[in-house]
Amino acid sequence: MEAKAIAKYVRMSPIKLQPVTDLVRGKDLKEALNILKFTPGKGAVLIEKVVKSAAANAENNLEMNPDDLYVAEIYAHQGPTMKRWKAGAQGRASKILKRSSHIGVILKNRNSETEVQ
Repeated sequence: MEAKAIAKYVRMSPIKLQPVTDLVRGKDLKEALNILKFTPGKGAVLIEKVVKSAAANAENNLEMNPDDLYVAEIYAHQGPTMKRWKAGAQGRASKILKRSSHIGVILKNRNSETEVQ
């Protein structure tokens, strides 16, 4: 069984989020939350919020034990990009790209994975 949470249209580039997602992929839930708590930056705060949401979904909706959960999948994909313009030199316009991301987390039960195999 798996619990899932998605945060869409997060106003941060996926290039900045992907190194943080790599830190917690495959880790136990408590360990992942500790890593995110002590990782500096806005990206860690955003990802921590999504991981906590997935944990709450697992506990409340699917009645899973939070001690047995681990981060099976986590991703930060490119969302829509807002295009803005800034005045450039000699009457030209410079493009500004405000990127967004979609963050997704899937938590699975570690005990059920070993029993199935």
